Amino acid sequence: MTDDASGADQPGDVTERPADPPEVHDRWLLVAVAGALAFVAMLDMNIVNVALADISQGLRVPAATAQWAVLGYQLPVVALLLPVGRWLDGVGTRPALMAATGGFALCSALAAASPWAAWLIAARIGQGACGAVLFVLMPVLAIRSVRPESRGRAMSVPATLGPLGAVTGPAVGGLLLDQLGWRWIFLVKIPFCLLALAVVWRAMPRDGRLRGADRRFLGDTALIATGVTILLLSLTLASDTPAWLPLALVAAPPLWWWLRGPGGRPVAGVLRAAGLLRAHGAVLALAVGFAAMHYVVALHLQRDEDVSATTTGLTVLAFPLGMGLAGPLGGRLADRYGARPVAVTGAALTAGGLLLLVPLGDGWSPPDVAWRLALAGLGMGLNGGPAQALVMGAAPPGRAATVGSTVQLARSLGFTLGPALATAAWGPAGQDDGVRAGLALAALAACLAVPLLARPARDPANLTEKTTDAAPAAPR
Repeated sequence: MTDDASGADQPGDVTERPADPPEVHDRWLLVAVAGALAFVAMLDMNIVNVALADISQGLRVPAATAQWAVLGYQLPVVALLLPVGRWLDGVGTRPALMAATGGFALCSALAAASPWAAWLIAARIGQGACGAVLFVLMPVLAIRSVRPESRGRAMSVPATLGPLGAVTGPAVGGLLLDQLGWRWIFLVKIPFCLLALAVVWRAMPRDGRLRGADRRFLGDTALIATGVTILLLSLTLASDTPAWLPLALVAAPPLWWWLRGPGGRPVAGVLRAAGLLRAHGAVLALAVGFAAMHYVVALHLQRDEDVSATTTGLTVLAFPLGMGLAGPLGGRLADRYGARPVAVTGAALTAGGLLLLVPLGDGWSPPDVAWRLALAGLGMGLNGGPAQALVMGAAPPGRAATVGSTVQLARSLGFTLGPALATAAWGPAGQDDGVRAGLALAALAACLAVPLLARPARDPANLTEKTTDAAPAAPR
């Protein structure tokens, strides 16, 4: 089986993928499952951070070893997104979703029962592999579960709940840690997974079966995992020491090799489809802006303004609060007026909120910071669902999972790149101007997203302005 340069499969390959199901009535219960699993999967990205000291003490290991309870999940999630997306385009959504959800719950239980560090790290790696499948499937499940005219609202559910899971992770983790102990940080997600399994079993129609990964999948995974792992480690280390940033160049050769090979060419072809590359750039830019802002504001309030950790946490929560309030509205507006204008408006609001933060300095009270964060959060809420619908609506037939994987990778890289770039901007500016430099970088990144989303698609046949005209049909 070979792929042409445009990313479309040869006719012989098309028969290997399950056909898109016919359109029927909305299945909002499945959309709720997509949102709940997106929340749980993103919650796991940050909830363990607050328990590292307790894990280190409980398992009697150094702090550096305990850190792999976090990295063991995050690295496979990001490294497996692209190959998993290609694999999922050729298997049934229902069995893949049940396998990934069940595996996630099982690995959570194994992590909670860990008698030693190696056991915990292995369980977390398994969780990360299942999490990669869930991240790719959530937008696919949401957009295929409703009629075309409801896709803006459907996409807003996982697009809003996922980031909310990420930002509330430390607060939830701290509460569980204080009341029940570190093992409950892993156990708390199991009931959500079991409920999702029950709903999917009863409400989701059969749509194919699983099949094993071939040699190409394994080769692609090795190349992407190597390149992405090096890239993420360099960006993570650069958040503390900018001198690590050049290490990211070492990630280029394996990623380039994959991109030029038979596994990467179809993905590149999908990204070259009308509007997709620009939309991915906008997702990346907004993620960079959010992550850089979150890092700089929290550090400034605690270190420079001597604000307590509790007050800082409550102040920063203004952003997800605004996002949660605006998310459902963004979906409804997208269904009525089209995804692109709503996504552009949301990006502009986010950029405006971050621009208002740039003069942040001595004398600003937490409420002064909070209302600006809330404005930026309102913009992200308006943008999230419509932008996701715009990207998924442009997916060529049979490539929804591939597009889902690429947009999730763009968002994940943005979350990691933001603090690293903010640190790099902060250092040369000095202590007094470093905060403004970091926030200016965050605002600039958000501003870049506006023209990337505003520019119309070149080919209306591939990407329409309305969410009602594209994307795979809903399942029966």
